[in-house]
Amino acid sequence: MDQLQELIERFHYEDLLLPVWLEKDRIFLINQKKLPTTLETLTIKNVDELVSAIKNMTIRGSGAIGISGAYGMYLAAVQSRGDRVAIQTAAKKLKSSRPTAVNLVKTINEILLIVEETNTNIVDQIEEKLIEVLNRQLTFEFDLGKYGAELIDDGDTILTHCHSGALAGSGYGGRALSVLRKAKESGKDIHVYVCETRPYLQGARITAFELKKFGIPFTLITDNMSGYFMRKGDIQKVVVGSDRITSHGDLANKVGTYMHAIAAKENNIPFYTATSNHTIDSTISVGDDIEIEYRNGAEVTSIQDKRIAPEGTKAVYPSFDITPHHLVTGIITEKGVITPPYDEKLHKVVQLQV
Repeated sequence: MDQLQELIERFHYEDLLLPVWLEKDRIFLINQKKLPTTLETLTIKNVDELVSAIKNMTIRGSGAIGISGAYGMYLAAVQSRGDRVAIQTAAKKLKSSRPTAVNLVKTINEILLIVEETNTNIVDQIEEKLIEVLNRQLTFEFDLGKYGAELIDDGDTILTHCHSGALAGSGYGGRALSVLRKAKESGKDIHVYVCETRPYLQGARITAFELKKFGIPFTLITDNMSGYFMRKGDIQKVVVGSDRITSHGDLANKVGTYMHAIAAKENNIPFYTATSNHTIDSTISVGDDIEIEYRNGAEVTSIQDKRIAPEGTKAVYPSFDITPHHLVTGIITEKGVITPPYDEKLHKVVQLQV
């Protein structure tokens, strides 16, 4: 436990914006639904509460929910004193909470292997794996940020969509914002166009919050303005995150990403996704085979519980869309920037998983 506590203290460095952490037998997380007006910390006492927090978007982002899954598995192991059935039940609940995000599933499956293969000291073994996951996630962010920053030129204005930042990762910059943060730290003068991201407004609420904290200049726009500014020549790069990437390079990301990619292609603007190898799903070749999570239509007809459409309005909300690989200029990973053709190169990156 001493090693885990030391790592947790490392994760509380001032330059990290931590989305979730563990103290003794409790999980603590930032309520992302309350940002930016309120910085609220919630206490999670068991796996069922954690599943609810993931499902209702209290915590979100592929890296953050992957870490949450690891914490949840550890909590289940501690509370059940290493009972295999209890841990496997927790895993099933956690994996069902956000089906499109493959990072969550992969992380939990790593821990399940320990449960299946270890005869003694299951709790200790899961603790060691948790430490590995936390270290790996933070290293991902530093490394992909370094590679991605090399693609950014001094004076660039970069468009990003939704929120792929520190609170969606392990605290440094998540995926897309690791690239932007590292570019800023390397001395480059950059500006960011932030799409507000309906219906949850993650861009307006959380990306803007983080860019302000990190001292990166930004301008907020609505989702349907990106094509206008690209055509005007105001945007030089697009950098987004991703929740799953197929072996061909198709990517699932927050709904609206696809239309930005089309506009970027039309205007000869490089379109990049920043991700880790844990987001690459080698079992799926084409994006149309990715399970897309559909959320409650009420999330479209209301904003923060305030109705904006007439009562009885029917609404639909696919949480993600698919951007085909031919629209993707490059995939930024912790192993470097991958360019087309993607198949063989992505396979090599998966084989290099830590």
